[in-house]
Amino acid sequence: MSFLWKKIVPLQIILVQKDNMGVIAKQSIKGASANYLGVLIGAITTFFVVTDLLTQEEIGLTRVMVDAAMLFAGLAQLGTNASIVRFYPRFRTADRPELRDHGFFGWTLMLPLLGFTVIATLFFIFKNQIVAYYSQEAPLLTNYVSLLLPLTFFVLYMTVFETNASVLLHIAVPKFVREVVIRVLNLIAYLLYGHRVISLDLFVILFCSSYAVATLVNFLYLLSLGRISFRPDWHFMNHNLLREVGVYTLFMTATVLAGNIKLFNSIFIAKTSLAAAGIYTIACYIANVVEIPYRSLGAISSPIISQAVTDNDIGEVNRLGKQVSLHQLLVASMLLFFIWINLTPLFRIIPNGQEYTSGMGVVLFLGIANILNSTLSIATNILNFSKHYAYSLLFISMLTVSAIGLNLWLIPRWGVTGSACATLLAYIIYFIPLLSLLWAKMGISLFSSKQLWVVLFTLAIFGCNALWEWLITPLFLRLGTGIAIVLIEALIRTLIFAAVTYFAIRRMHISPEVDKILQLPKSKKA
Repeated sequence: MSFLWKKIVPLQIILVQKDNMGVIAKQSIKGASANYLGVLIGAITTFFVVTDLLTQEEIGLTRVMVDAAMLFAGLAQLGTNASIVRFYPRFRTADRPELRDHGFFGWTLMLPLLGFTVIATLFFIFKNQIVAYYSQEAPLLTNYVSLLLPLTFFVLYMTVFETNASVLLHIAVPKFVREVVIRVLNLIAYLLYGHRVISLDLFVILFCSSYAVATLVNFLYLLSLGRISFRPDWHFMNHNLLREVGVYTLFMTATVLAGNIKLFNSIFIAKTSLAAAGIYTIACYIANVVEIPYRSLGAISSPIISQAVTDNDIGEVNRLGKQVSLHQLLVASMLLFFIWINLTPLFRIIPNGQEYTSGMGVVLFLGIANILNSTLSIATNILNFSKHYAYSLLFISMLTVSAIGLNLWLIPRWGVTGSACATLLAYIIYFIPLLSLLWAKMGISLFSSKQLWVVLFTLAIFGCNALWEWLITPLFLRLGTGIAIVLIEALIRTLIFAAVTYFAIRRMHISPEVDKILQLPKSKKA
């Protein structure tokens, strides 16, 4: 964890740092630190508490409830989060703080409330159908369907408050709340239920309440900044601006699905059984480690991209886009590789690990999907903040239909692995036309020749690992099949490949930023 913090965090700072971006650098490092601390807590909780104290069905229950709430919340936002990032530069009154950004915060509370009202109405109308859909394969879920609405409300406004903090360049505390506070509260609930201090009903209530606490903390933090106002400035919001904001916000409602298509996976898997959803949950947690470096960088770079697009500074958009894409590809690929070579030992040491080995395919294919998403998702931000944002509806429709259709087709055939494959294929279908449009309409490309080198090197080390498992692993197994031998072999393999990776990246000179982190002289210009 210390190694990751020292190597990845400085890379994130370099990507967004300019002479006048000291605040961004500080917030980036704090946000990234919260991410890694959250990963540590989450890893301990997921691998050594949840798998020991909860059944696969109970794990699946918590996963499906959160995913469903996040999907409902995303739709209930009515595109508010995208609008916050896009339009805040017009409302900002940094030179006149007494104007409180023309009551921008008050505006951001209205549409989500309207959206939640619509979602709640539809939920009550179709509640019986939802219960009937899961009643046979996932009866445990039907017992707690009524908690989905309050959970959705808390997730909705937790996210809205977090986005408000992001545009104010104060993302560290909300990141800490999301990554650390919620996980700690959930851990307490797991321990209390696992040791039978509380009932299952109370456990589910406490689990959902952790999001209520997070929402309250984010709200109080925003108040403490002294920049928000609940009173919209009706004089500033003239008819033309109101129309522009309204059209964009409502149009962007569909785009939330781009970042949430993985939420469909557990919802569809739960139709087969909550136990399968539990297996998917553990595998998904492992695969999602690949996206961690992008979480802080993506949140803190979005306002910068929004400003650059607003200023029509295509050169800056291209520069930032290429840098983020290249370095995310490198870091995410290496994370997936070292996760993969240590996956078997991991399942050997966690409680009941053999019950979850069927999720190894999920780790691989969902990990590749996460590499693709973290590398290219900045393209989605660029399009959404540009005048061509209307194309988003077409692309999101393609993504959503592809994700749903592929899940329905592949899950019955390949189980949880089919769901991961569905996500990967849906991303490919989504990003190809999106990137083509950015190049054709705006002259923006996220690609560089160095990315090809990263891909080739990643394929090479995966190939070398396959040879290791064919030639070297059997030699260790002759010494025994105990956990000690497995861990020793994994440690040796990891150290060897880490050394190879380090020296290979040094020789490739991926970028001046990577060279600086590795304390090398800058790459010579061709």
